[in-house]
This record gives sequence, C-alpha cells and structure tokens, in this order.
Amino acid sequence: MKVNIIPENCIACGLCYLHAPDVFDYHDNGIVKFNNSDKLEKEYISDDKIISAAKACPTAAIKITKS
Repeated sequence: MKVNIIPENCIACGLCYLHAPDVFDYHDNGIVKFNNSDKLEKEYISDDKIISAAKACPTAAIKITKS
C-alpha cells in the first residue's frame, strides 16, 4: 500500500503516532512525518496500525492508496 502524508492538513494532534509509533514521527513544529524520512510518500506492506492511524486522523493528513 502507498501511504501519503499531507503536511498542510496536519494539526499536530498526535493520533497517528499513538496508532503507529514505529511509522510516524514529528517535525519540531509537531507536523507529522515518517520515521527517519522527510519523504511525503512511502510504500508499506498492508499494516493494521497504519490503516488505523489514517482512519483516526481528523484532518485526513494521512492517505492510503493501493499500490
């Protein structure tokens, strides 16, 4: 699955990190990013934690599409 981060939608609520701390992290300003990466798109094997993080995001700052 392809995971996209849309930083302009992020309100720094922290829900994505609560659901998938091994995948998501934050910039100094609290805006979501991938762990150890400044890319806005990454490929992952289907993962319930990532899907849960995307569903929990109140502003749709994380988008998942099929690869």
